[in-house]
Amino acid sequence: MNGVFTKDWWIAVAVRMIKTFAEGCLAVMGSQAAFIHEVNWLMVLSGGALAAVVSFLLALKGLPEVPTTAPDVGEGKRYKEDDDERTDKA
Repeated sequence: MNGVFTKDWWIAVAVRMIKTFAEGCLAVMGSQAAFIHEVNWLMVLSGGALAAVVSFLLALKGLPEVPTTAPDVGEGKRYKEDDDERTDKA
């Protein structure tokens, strides 16, 4: 989970949640009523909030906007590329 819960991650998650909240509100509004006075605003806000929560939970998996760092390599551990170089030389 490298790159999760960093400052850049929180900023990216906040932007994504706000956008998703707006999209969720629009989806509920568009499917609910033809006129503005017929809209159930509590339901609109509820739908947007649910979409934002789902967006946050999906962001825990990782965000393409936030680069991840390579894992630390301890003594005796190598990357796969190191193994490929050794077989090419042999």
